[in-house]
Amino acid sequence: MHDKYKGEHVLVFPRTLLEEIGEFQGTSSDVDSYLSKILDKQNNKFALRVAAEDDPSLQQIIPYVLFYHGGEVFSYVRGKGAGEARLKGNRSIGIGGHINPQDETLFAMANTSSDMSTYLEAVIREINEEVIVDEEYTPEIIGLIKDDGNPVGKVHFGVVHLCQLKSKSVRKKERQITAAGFVSLKDLAGPRREELESWSAYCVDLLIEKGL
Repeated sequence: MHDKYKGEHVLVFPRTLLEEIGEFQGTSSDVDSYLSKILDKQNNKFALRVAAEDDPSLQQIIPYVLFYHGGEVFSYVRGKGAGEARLKGNRSIGIGGHINPQDETLFAMANTSSDMSTYLEAVIREINEEVIVDEEYTPEIIGLIKDDGNPVGKVHFGVVHLCQLKSKSVRKKERQITAAGFVSLKDLAGPRREELESWSAYCVDLLIEKGL
């Protein structure tokens, strides 16, 4: 099997765990029930991405970070260098990606049964790889995403983080991020919704539900 991911390892948990806690489609606000088990060291591991991408029995944990200011969210189009080729050309409002081998040492060294603090370190690392944020921010976890309606969604589990900013202080860093800037939440919920990847569409609904 050709490994287009060049030996990359990603953090995963078994689909049976999701079935045990309770499956859902779309978003869930019951963050604690899921993350307390998913981030328990006994329930997750690092696996080869090339195998995990075609194995729905493994769920890849994906931090999905939203940047919000004054009724607008940071948005971009996934360009040629996108890590997930199946999402290329889609508009996204989520920054983030897989928890990778550089985080493995952090997880191994964590001295508690839960990987939450280590997970949050990995989230910050991922943000810093993709964008530059010119102010302090806090990635608050506001929900979870599961979408079994497409091949990408079947093997990924999203953790939605919201960063509420004082200004439009986000700039692109990675090549894969194109057509970037802040876009009205109302526009994304309305006339521009069809541009969005499914996770981003779910997140737009989540933000509106929260009164943003």
